[in-house]
Amino acid sequence: MAKMQLSIFIAVVALLVCSASAKTASPPAPVLPPTPAPAPAPENVNLTALLSVAGPFHTFLDYLLSTGVIETFQNQANNTEEGITIFVPKDDAFKAQKNPPLSNLTKDQLKQLVLFHALPHYYSLSEFKNLSQSGPVSTFAGGQYSLKFTDVSGTVRIDSLWTRTKVSSSVFSTDPVAVYQVNRVLLPEAIFGTDVPPMPAPAPAPVVTAPSDSPSADSEANSTSPKSSHKNSGQKLPVAPIAMVLSGLVALFL
Repeated sequence: MAKMQLSIFIAVVALLVCSASAKTASPPAPVLPPTPAPAPAPENVNLTALLSVAGPFHTFLDYLLSTGVIETFQNQANNTEEGITIFVPKDDAFKAQKNPPLSNLTKDQLKQLVLFHALPHYYSLSEFKNLSQSGPVSTFAGGQYSLKFTDVSGTVRIDSLWTRTKVSSSVFSTDPVAVYQVNRVLLPEAIFGTDVPPMPAPAPAPVVTAPSDSPSADSEANSTSPKSSHKNSGQKLPVAPIAMVLSGLVALFL
């Protein structure tokens, strides 16, 4: 009997201990949503490879490499938050550039000329509409080397006093790098001065002569033809007989 009571007592104590433990146990930790993965960093753009396959932009790329500006542009493109916008003339534009000649530039001037073809910020084509209202925009070459932009019905035009051209196509435009093709080499006023030679006068329009069978030609020919003179003389012939009759009547009365 005593053993049975002891067993009952132990069971009751164990039940009380378990109940107390259940009451004092901490609530389960809340389940948190998974942390979103960070956005992947944009892939680096290799400007040398890009300009090698596009274009042809071989002359501009050669200037980038020989002046060391390619490293400046590459660092701006891939290691800054601003990005870069580059205006690249085709090889034909450099061949057509004869006045003033680029061969007379010093090494430093040539470097500034290349830097003049880029803005230290990424601009999509749609952003040039607002940019055209902000006045001259400084290029990579510095504050004295600025460009003016206008947006005419979606066509981006560029003015550097010496050069007036437009963006003819988009070669590459993914933030943070934009590369646009232009029709002419951008010439800065800071290098070539303000004495811009006058633009050549447009060729005169060809003179169009009227064909021989046109109404105007016929009318002019008729006005000077012998037929018209005979017609006029025919109108004067009746005057002579009238004069003779009058003179005869006068003679009768005399």
